Amino acid sequence: VQMRTEIKELHQRLKTTTIYVTHDQIEAMTMADKIVVMHDGIIEQMGAPLDLYDRPDNLFVAGFIGSPAMNFIKGRAAVNGHASVMSDTGIELPLGAVSGGLDGRPVVYGIRPENLTIAEGGLPAEVVVVEPTGSETQVFAKLAGQEVVAVLRERVNIGPGDIIPLKPDTGLVHLFDAGTGQRI
Repeated sequence: VQMRTEIKELHQRLKTTTIYVTHDQIEAMTMADKIVVMHDGIIEQMGAPLDLYDRPDNLFVAGFIGSPAMNFIKGRAAVNGHASVMSDTGIELPLGAVSGGLDGRPVVYGIRPENLTIAEGGLPAEVVVVEPTGSETQVFAKLAGQEVVAVLRERVNIGPGDIIPLKPDTGLVHLFDAGTGQRI
């Protein structure tokens, strides 16, 4: 952490263009004005760190930027009175506003761990592991047949095997085309 701080201070003081290559996405997020995410020699996305975090262009960027990584659940878009994704295991995952023409389309539902909360009306998830870290609690759980991580700001009294209601912030759900991996 100290080295990162020193490099960033040096960069700001010299006011020069610096190219810093790292496989550590936390380093990239904290040090960069602009990030270029590459995969197999191809630029997947380029932009400000928080732009990549908030609006990843594809599944690769969404899974690479952020720690813990974004949760992904496969399913099909459904628009029957309200927009949702029907997971491959039959769990209905709520969506905010979506554009038309998605009904029945295979998609990947993406939600960041900090955008899941334990709340009434949430989706049933079975707790696998609970990791309290002091300032937050990471809960690893099975939701819609997939392992997901929820990062909670509060302390919780739950344990393995407990069923908890995990509620996604529907305004922060990301949808990706299941075939191409591109953001919808």
